[in-house]
Amino acid sequence: MEVRTLSTRADLVSDGDVLVELLPEGGNAGGLKVTLNGKDITDAFARRADGRITGLATGLAVGSNTIKASTRLNREATLTVVNAPRSGPVLSSTQFTPYVCATPAPTTGAGATPASNASGLSTSATDAQCSIATEFKLFYRTLTPVTAAPGDGGCSFVPPDPSPATAGGPVPPTPANSCLQPYVAGTTPASAVASTTTTTGVKVPYIVRVERGTINRGIYDIAVLFDPSAPAWTATSPQPQWNRKLLYSFGAGTGFPRLQFRSSQNWADDAALSRGFMVVDNSMTDSQLNGNRYLVAETTLMMKEHVIDSYGEVLYMMGNGGSGGAINQNSVASLLPGVIDGTQLGVDFADSETTAMEVMDCVQLVNFYQSPAWTALQVGATPTQVNAKKKAINGHLDHTACHGWLTFFGGLLKSGNYTPLGVADNATGAIVPTGAPTNNCQLPASLVYDPASNPTGPRCGITDGASSVYGTTANALAPSGVRGLSNLDNVGIQYGLKALKSGAISAEEFVTLNEKVGGSDTDGNLSAARAVADADSLSIAYRAGLVSPGGNLAKVATIDLRAYDETYNLPIGQAGIHQYWRSYSHRARIDAAAGGHANHALWRFGPAGTPPSIPVEAFLAMDAWLTGLVTSSPKEWTNAERTQQQVAAARPAAASDLCYLSADTTFSTKVLNTATCDADPVLLPQGSPRQVAGGPLTEDILKCQLKPLAAADYAPVTFSPTQWSRLQVAFAQGVCDWSKPGVGQVQTAAPMTFRAGAGGKPLGPRPASS
Repeated sequence: MEVRTLSTRADLVSDGDVLVELLPEGGNAGGLKVTLNGKDITDAFARRADGRITGLATGLAVGSNTIKASTRLNREATLTVVNAPRSGPVLSSTQFTPYVCATPAPTTGAGATPASNASGLSTSATDAQCSIATEFKLFYRTLTPVTAAPGDGGCSFVPPDPSPATAGGPVPPTPANSCLQPYVAGTTPASAVASTTTTTGVKVPYIVRVERGTINRGIYDIAVLFDPSAPAWTATSPQPQWNRKLLYSFGAGTGFPRLQFRSSQNWADDAALSRGFMVVDNSMTDSQLNGNRYLVAETTLMMKEHVIDSYGEVLYMMGNGGSGGAINQNSVASLLPGVIDGTQLGVDFADSETTAMEVMDCVQLVNFYQSPAWTALQVGATPTQVNAKKKAINGHLDHTACHGWLTFFGGLLKSGNYTPLGVADNATGAIVPTGAPTNNCQLPASLVYDPASNPTGPRCGITDGASSVYGTTANALAPSGVRGLSNLDNVGIQYGLKALKSGAISAEEFVTLNEKVGGSDTDGNLSAARAVADADSLSIAYRAGLVSPGGNLAKVATIDLRAYDETYNLPIGQAGIHQYWRSYSHRARIDAAAGGHANHALWRFGPAGTPPSIPVEAFLAMDAWLTGLVTSSPKEWTNAERTQQQVAAARPAAASDLCYLSADTTFSTKVLNTATCDADPVLLPQGSPRQVAGGPLTEDILKCQLKPLAAADYAPVTFSPTQWSRLQVAFAQGVCDWSKPGVGQVQTAAPMTFRAGAGGKPLGPRPASS
């Protein structure tokens, strides 16, 4: 006899239930007996239509549980199941506090009392973990056509269940233009309900049930076609209109608030719902609402388990989401390989740890360009000439992309209260305040870390968001407090090295740049000294998979949707931070680990934007890819890993690389020839400050190993004796040796668990019964 958990590993169960399969040797289940902690639960199990013996074990205690199963012909098998609360954690050690629960209507903060967000639920939290009772709502698709032009009377798939917008305000009604309207059984006439046909050929009334509740302290949505007149939906008897495919929507941005939110994602996804897909989100997997990537992966794992335990086994799970939502998909693939099967990456970043390097570099560079040391060297140069030098140092299409990083994300480096800054003038790069004082915790200022007045207060900078993973250390800037370990480092980085060698900047400009560029201290403040990473954080980042390893990225089917965002130009909606090179960096990591990137499709678009049809095309191509993969390489269990070869073998023609040329502003011709796409200079990748400094396209070295300065490395450029002496002072420890791996750059050990504390340990093989 063998006992297996189907919805997750037996040591990673949550919420008191788990779907279980029993495998008696020879298949004979006569005299079956199953117990949970000594209690008979045999009645939960039966041989199902597919011939397997399955059942939902419920009532698990928090901690270790014992499931035993036997038949007349099989000896007893025992499986230990470790169950965590629905509120988590499953893989993490501690959950950060304070954490402000959402409320039915938002509340306004006053003094030291924080504000709260609207939950989208009608009752309040019942415990300190912000657990809120689960609710279900029904909506139907009206017969109104989708709007094609303003004023045509059509409908849109806007969220049909808005939350109150003001403190104490009423719950708003469903918008009149929503294609989905509230369904009331016995009241809503059948003639008013549209029908839809799923991918399995099932034609049903287009009625959607939305489940909303809390898991891992995040507020989630699960939306799926639903028949209100059918028997109860269970894990072993799902309703047939669900095609058993799961679309998980990950939110963009990056933030570290200490508040509970409703998810920013819109579950009303017609392309998915109408075809029978289940649509899932959770505010803890929205990057703007939670920048702790391990918490993102943990939440995704818990959500997938909840879906299987409540609705039934899934054929596959695909993700979608852009920017921070792309980071979150890559994080799940890297930290918990096998949980997600396919990723749709809008404006991809491989991970947040190495993205933070460019944030810091750009903050340093944009501030340096405003310094007297730089401006004194530019006397007599035209603004165009000066900005050409900045471009050459930054590595981007022009000098403005770093303006975008400083403006939108520079504040994330700050651990306490700060005044947000931004670039007000692209021509000069002038930096000005852009708002009132704030903090990344989104808490009252008096509650948040301050090195003098509140040294032990909560810290919410980019280096503190995952302190449960990395650990903490004494805070030298506030001796009575602690801080999260940091992997931000720019020691030995020769900013502008390739610009120097190409003649774009002079030897004096190169020397001055590297003398004065400085770094950030552990509170996120500019410092004259370079930033120095905490040594332990480096190996943890690589071992855990927080620096997304190419070997794990190779195991998922990926469609990379690379929209144009090369320059900072807010009037036309460009932030300048989502650059083409990021997709090629992602591929370079896969190439380095797997020898090719056949699992990665790249779709490129120019300044005219992304064709409106592309999101659905990508969704259908990914469905075709994963549907084929389920047939050609079925998984042993839901979170089993596949190989790149298996993924690549199932790749359909619809997932080929493609582009629309920059001159094709009406999107008239889809180009499938890579050479033709590459011949369009607008669609080619640029680089980053670290690549200009000699770093690899993989952009996966958090801290470089060092080598001594050598004059021969700069040939044919020469320095005066004084300049050389200054360089020796600036690089007293040496300069980056990019031919070597990064400091602490070890092979990943993912998946890992941090339940026992920071640093983590490998999970090891999936637990088996004995």
